[in-house]
Amino acid sequence: MAVTRLKRTTTACGPATVRDRWRARNGRGPNGFSMLPWLLMGLGALSHLVRGEAANPWFGGLGLLVFNTLYITVVFRAFDRGRREAPLTWVLLAALAALTFALAIGYGREWLMLFPLLGLAVGSVARRPRLLPALAFPLCAAVALVTVWRDGWTAIGVVYGTFISVMVTAAILALDETVRELRETREELARAAVERERLRFSRDLHDLLGHTLSVIVVKSEAARRLAPRDLDAALGQVTDIEAVGRQALTEIREAVTGYREGSLGTELDRARSALAAADVEPVVRRSGPPLEPAAEALLGWVVREAATNVVRHARASRCEIVVTSGPERTRLTVADDGPGPSPAAGSGAGTGLRGLRERLAAAGGTLTTAAAPAGGFLLTAELPASPDPTASPGGEEPSGLGSRL
Repeated sequence: MAVTRLKRTTTACGPATVRDRWRARNGRGPNGFSMLPWLLMGLGALSHLVRGEAANPWFGGLGLLVFNTLYITVVFRAFDRGRREAPLTWVLLAALAALTFALAIGYGREWLMLFPLLGLAVGSVARRPRLLPALAFPLCAAVALVTVWRDGWTAIGVVYGTFISVMVTAAILALDETVRELRETREELARAAVERERLRFSRDLHDLLGHTLSVIVVKSEAARRLAPRDLDAALGQVTDIEAVGRQALTEIREAVTGYREGSLGTELDRARSALAAADVEPVVRRSGPPLEPAAEALLGWVVREAATNVVRHARASRCEIVVTSGPERTRLTVADDGPGPSPAAGSGAGTGLRGLRERLAAAGGTLTTAAAPAGGFLLTAELPASPDPTASPGGEEPSGLGSRL
């Protein structure tokens, strides 16, 4: 039966599993800060300046400062996909390479250790398989020429270090990016599986009701025909109708137990449709792992109430709905660009928002409303990762007619 399959799906996406997946994803893989400790490789060049062994120390000090600035800028941009592929990133990387070669040619010795740092920057930016060899091998060949010319074959280890810096950095970062994409895909598949299970459940429920109602209709017709000539037989049919009805009621209750919660995805789609029909531009974004059914239900009601208020009261042209789920809390924000809350309204809220605030509070969450920083109205709802399931909407629904603050 569909209920059994639904329970299996819910168990597989249970709160512990969801939190563990989210922690694993945001256990913070490599980022820009993880590339900063490697700057210690430049301490040899700094020591060369401090000991007064470098010619034109002011030029060397300025060059080292600019090198560090360019390195930090490039590696931080490398961890933002949009900025990593921007032309400015490649311009900065080219400037870093030119400065590194200039300092290494001019000073040699400890300054050659700037080449592995350049390799780290190149590996961070050039992660594509076709692009990486085209940069790594010419770079290492040029580094070999400079190091052998400046310090002879004893400095050949710098070439090896540069090559390893480029290849290993690119491989690790490319692997980390692939793992992140796979985890995001798995989360999307989990959400899709839940939606498919709900569709399957609705079909099974339809089959259950169709069969039961057919039996009730047939027995009702039989009771009507028998009533004028055989009252006892008619009462027997009525008794059967009562038994079938009670059995159907029991089966339906079993089928919907734990399944009355609405789908947040469905409510977001309905909100998008309602806003578009009211000539309000909808912007809907959702990130993070799948939510528990209780959180889905509560946030679904918040989306419905907030979208209704925007359509009826906001006089807005744009509405942005953002859902962000994390390991500890889930956050929903609904912001529009309307006139904002009326000063004459005071601090009171409409019936719908007041009821939602009470439901969220019962589940350990909060709901706040205020003027948006850029103008308009801002509604913010927060829930713990595992809200109290007894607070899920199951009784009186929010009115959907709540007034704005």
